[in-house]
Amino acid sequence: MLTIPTETARQSDISPQRVAAKGRLSVSRLNGKTRLSRLYQEGAAKVRMPFTQGDHLEAILINTAGGLTGGDRIAWEVDVGADASCVVATQASEKVYRALTGKAELSAKIAVAAGGRIAWLPQETILFDRSAFSRRLDIDLAEGAEALVVEATVFGRLAMGERVMQGEFRDRWRIVCEGSLVHAEDFAIGPQVEATLQRGAAGNGAAAFATVLLVSPGAANKLEAVRGLVGEKGGASAWTVGKSGKLLARLYDQDSYLLRKRLMPLVELLNGRAGLPKTWSL
Repeated sequence: MLTIPTETARQSDISPQRVAAKGRLSVSRLNGKTRLSRLYQEGAAKVRMPFTQGDHLEAILINTAGGLTGGDRIAWEVDVGADASCVVATQASEKVYRALTGKAELSAKIAVAAGGRIAWLPQETILFDRSAFSRRLDIDLAEGAEALVVEATVFGRLAMGERVMQGEFRDRWRIVCEGSLVHAEDFAIGPQVEATLQRGAAGNGAAAFATVLLVSPGAANKLEAVRGLVGEKGGASAWTVGKSGKLLARLYDQDSYLLRKRLMPLVELLNGRAGLPKTWSL
């Protein structure tokens, strides 16, 4: 009998395929409407633009890999021209799965020219147990430019009995307006995620959190309405920053559904005529 030798690779010898994706989007104002001027897509990063009734352009970011895990990297860049207006959302929630090695990384770099406006409105990021994730957001605003930023993070899907007992999450924001830093924050949690979220001074048992930032000259005028929508599970404040203004709200709740019920009217209020992105729903 002829025996054909075979070689079986050990699991530890197999390097899983990693996501290395980039998406770049540039928009400009032409004939009274914001239009696409340049688009670049690489790897799992895709961008789609649904029809909109207003003078703004809506861009939907898609990660065709279906989620992120250790070693995956995805980078988005958005350039908004003078007096142009762009709403950027995601097709679905971004899921960050358990990491065997390394960490997943997502970065967004946004530049807005004079008189332009960006609404950065991704849907929730859902973190799974033993995930490792680093997120970075950099926004550069020129004179008279405005930005609305929403980032929501959910630690486990409670409806499915999932909790994030251990993991690592890092979030870094830097917002510059006319060359001056107007907002900076660094958030870090891990490795004992669940234990930390149970503390009264941290999460007080909540699993879903959102930060909403509006940089606009008229930001303070919306403060009372924002506080009414945020309610007791969160808070909001407003400041004058240089020639502009800043409104910052933070919300928390038991799960993503309850959080989104309050987050949706808040986004609709702050996003003006552009309203909610087409992909947002309960």
